[in-house]
Amino acid sequence: MPVKIKRAYEEKSDGDGVRILVDRLWPRGKSKEELAVDHWMKQAAPSPDLRKWFDHDPDKFDEFKEKYKDELHNDEDKQEALEELKRIVKEEKKDVSLIYGAKEEEHNHAIVLKEILDRQQV
Repeated sequence: MPVKIKRAYEEKSDGDGVRILVDRLWPRGKSKEELAVDHWMKQAAPSPDLRKWFDHDPDKFDEFKEKYKDELHNDEDKQEALEELKRIVKEEKKDVSLIYGAKEEEHNHAIVLKEILDRQQV
């Protein structure tokens, strides 16, 4: 099934399917009811140091992607979170939406996760 990405501040829709928050922190100002996520995968988020270094700077995005992928493959907790995401995508009979809170819609970690998850479905 397709993997989508969606900002936490967008309205929930029926087409979202399984909603998975992939941020370390809960989105500011959103209640559990408003966000309506099925899973919260904190461990899938970039480390605080990497997130601060990147600061959603488009010029750093390519390097961020590589560093983030390294984290996902070399940190045991992140490996487990990624494997769980892969399992959910593979086993669900409906779409999966990765929910993130960043304002930057074209340069964020959810895009990297989506790329990884999309490759597994080929």
